[in-house]
Amino acid sequence: MLYTVSEVAKICKTDVHRIYEFIKAGLLPALKLGSLKVRKESLDDFLEKYEGYDLTDIQNITKLDTTKL
Repeated sequence: MLYTVSEVAKICKTDVHRIYEFIKAGLLPALKLGSLKVRKESLDDFLEKYEGYDLTDIQNITKLDTTKL
């Protein structure tokens, strides 16, 4: 199953610009079939790999500090 960048953004409850940042940084694999698409498995792997991390600054990914929530 393939998702568009817009669909991935909706699933992740973020904006498309953030998803493009993840793709450009190599954090989220994508392929181009007319427009960029993300495999369901790639999205699942991304979410599992970065669970518990703060991705606000993709140049400085850190463990999520839950004591400050």
